[in-house]
Amino acid sequence: MASRPASFLAYTGLWVLVIISVVIAVTFGPAKISPAEVWGSLLHHLGLGETSLSPLRDAIVWELRMPRVLAALGIGAGLALSGTVMQVLTRNPLADPFLLGLSSGAALGAVTFLLIGAALLMPVGAFIGSVTALALALSIATLLGGATPSRAILAGICIAAVASALTSLLIFWSATGDSYREILSWLLGSLSGTTWGDAGIVGLSLVLCSPLILLSGRGLDAFAFGESGAIGLGIDIGRLRWTLLGATALLTGIMVAIGGAIGFVGLVVPHMVRLVVGSRHRVLLPTSMLVGALFMLWSDTAARSLFDPRELPVGIVTALIGAPVFLLILLRYRQVT
Repeated sequence: MASRPASFLAYTGLWVLVIISVVIAVTFGPAKISPAEVWGSLLHHLGLGETSLSPLRDAIVWELRMPRVLAALGIGAGLALSGTVMQVLTRNPLADPFLLGLSSGAALGAVTFLLIGAALLMPVGAFIGSVTALALALSIATLLGGATPSRAILAGICIAAVASALTSLLIFWSATGDSYREILSWLLGSLSGTTWGDAGIVGLSLVLCSPLILLSGRGLDAFAFGESGAIGLGIDIGRLRWTLLGATALLTGIMVAIGGAIGFVGLVVPHMVRLVVGSRHRVLLPTSMLVGALFMLWSDTAARSLFDPRELPVGIVTALIGAPVFLLILLRYRQVT
C-alpha cells in the first residue's frame, strides 16, 4: 500500500501527464500545429494572453480538436471509474460498465432514433436505452428473488441478447444508404464530430457522478469481506449498491451516448491500476480515472491519425490494445495465484 506522499506524487505526475498529453494530442492532424502554438491558443481562450495563430488555425485548435480531446479524456475517465465499481459490486473480475446490458440498450436506443429520422438525437436515444436496459435487468433480478450480483448479471445477459437482436432486426429491416455507415460507426465507437456541447455533457456527468463514487471508497473496501462482513462494518449495502449502480448507469449511459460502444476501457484499466496500487479503493478509483483518461485519449488520437485521412472507429483501437493487455494481466494473476 502506497504512503500518502507517494500517492500525492503519483497523482501529481498523472495530472501533469494528462496536461502534456492534451497539448501533444491536439497537434496531431493534417494541419501542422506545434505544442507551443497549442499552448498559446489555450492561454488565449482562457484570457491569459494572445495567440500567434491565424483565426483559421486557432479555430482548428479550439473548435475542432480541443473538444474531441477533452471528450476522450472524460469518456475514458468515466468508463474506467464505472468499470472499477461494477467489478466490486458484482464481485466479478470480468465485469465492465456494459455488463448489465447498458451497451446493447444504448445501441438499440441510438439506432431507433437514427432510423426514425432523429439522427441529431442519437445521444438522447442511447441514454434512454442504456438506463432502460439497466432498470429492466435489475427488475428481473428482483423478481427472481432479489437483486444479487449473480442474478443481476444473468438478467443483464438476457437483456443484452434481446436488445442486440432487436437492433439487428431494425438494421436489417429499415436501414438504407448512408444510415448503415452511421450505425456501424456508432456501434464501433467514434468521437468524430465531437462538439463543445458534447464535451460539456461529458464533463458535467463526471462532476455530478464521480464525487459520489469517489467518496464511497470505504464502502467498496468493505465489499471485499462479502455482504455479511460489510454489514458487520456498519455499511448499508443495499443503499450503497443502488446508489452506485444509479451513478454508474447515468455515467455510462452518457459516455456511450456521446462516444458509442467503446469496449475494454472499463474492463482493462481497473485491472492494470490494481496491479500497481492495490485494491484500496480510495486510491484505486481516482487513479483508474486518470489512467482511463490517458488510455482513451491516446487510443482516439491513434484512431484519427494512424491512417490519415481515413479514420478508424476508436473501439477498434481500444480492442486491439485492450485484448492483449487483458491477456497479459490474466497471465500475471495466474502466476501470482
